[in-house]
Amino acid sequence: MELVIDKAIENRSALVGVVGLGYIGLPLVRAFVDAGFQTIGFDVDAQKVELLQHGLSYISHLPADWIGPSVETGAFKPTADLGRLDEPDVIIICVPTPLTESREPDLRFVEATARSIASKLRQGQLVVLESTTYPGTTRDVLLPILSGSGLVVGRDFLLAYSPEREDPGNQEYRTATIPKVVGACDSESLRIADQLYTSVVSSVVPVSSWELAEASKILENTYRAVNIALVNELKKIFTRMGIDIWEVIDAAKTKPFGFQAFYPGPGLGGHCIPIDPFYLSWIARKHKMPTRFIELAGEVNTSMPEYVVERLAHALNAQGKAVQGSKVCVLGVAYKPDVDDSRESPTFELFELLRQRGAIVSYNDPHFPTLPAKRDYDLSPLSSVELTIDYLVSQDCVLIATNHSCYDYDFIVKNSLLVVDTRNATKDVTEGRDKICKA
Repeated sequence: MELVIDKAIENRSALVGVVGLGYIGLPLVRAFVDAGFQTIGFDVDAQKVELLQHGLSYISHLPADWIGPSVETGAFKPTADLGRLDEPDVIIICVPTPLTESREPDLRFVEATARSIASKLRQGQLVVLESTTYPGTTRDVLLPILSGSGLVVGRDFLLAYSPEREDPGNQEYRTATIPKVVGACDSESLRIADQLYTSVVSSVVPVSSWELAEASKILENTYRAVNIALVNELKKIFTRMGIDIWEVIDAAKTKPFGFQAFYPGPGLGGHCIPIDPFYLSWIARKHKMPTRFIELAGEVNTSMPEYVVERLAHALNAQGKAVQGSKVCVLGVAYKPDVDDSRESPTFELFELLRQRGAIVSYNDPHFPTLPAKRDYDLSPLSSVELTIDYLVSQDCVLIATNHSCYDYDFIVKNSLLVVDTRNATKDVTEGRDKICKA
């Protein structure tokens, strides 16, 4: 195994398989292709696979210019056939790890992928889990399934964990320029995983165990969730005191040490930050340890959509209107600016709360011509409305949920009756500031 996979990685003859071609898996495929590896991409969504086979991208911030040439040369082979999992020398798992309705870890995608791999696992393969999860998952969930193949880890196959660190839409950092943390159960698995990622990314950080690598990812995102909760709570306090939280943050971040700026919003979005603290709380309970601080932060962040709607109701009331029967246009479905990623976006909760109060809700998002299906929300009839003068004037309120850079905020404020801004998107607007309510 050592002689075969070592040399294959070194001379770029190793075939790299990536399972899950979403916001993490597809950029990872690109990084391996750019590094000179042949890749095979697996996804159960046949529609995605067909688009890729035709050289098309379904992720707006990931251009398609590399896909067609890579498919034509055979450097990238997209497929929905998991029966081909015995072909790659390396299998990297990039599948979702959501929460159940009771806010507990939902590992069904990881488990299903592991069973598919186990049915085809052969000697000499390296398997790496990249999906974000709680400490102990690789050892306690993934390994037993793979061991069901009859092969022995460390002897017949290698197994490692390396948390993804993708930031969709970030122009400064991409897969190849972000350091990679890697952990494994044995020295050989760690050495080969280190060698693999060293050939693709700027630097690799080997750590002493799977659990440590898993915990590092949980720490990164829990750190962000807790600090965002702090500024969200401060936003409520300072608003009551007549102080602009955004100006407070701008002033505080001029300190060259001891302070890192975090920003409030209408709620948390994206796959990691709204979910990872619950993974940590869950595993802590399994070890009979409370996580009061983390759980309190979660409560603050999940309360933000309700706070925004309360602020909107107050702003409408000041104009002699109720939420009931008011027309509200929500700007932005994506969880962050300039991406077509709506995972855990607070916009859906805003839709739900506004509809419950009787508002007539519409939306605009250039990245979402129609609303994507969501497990917990039924908003399928809605489609993006063009931001014309007539349309804006017809709305009782425009609610800025996502601050896409393509929006002309001067135009929006000028032609709207009321603007509720959750992102400080209108900070540079001069005309019509009396129509803006920050939330």
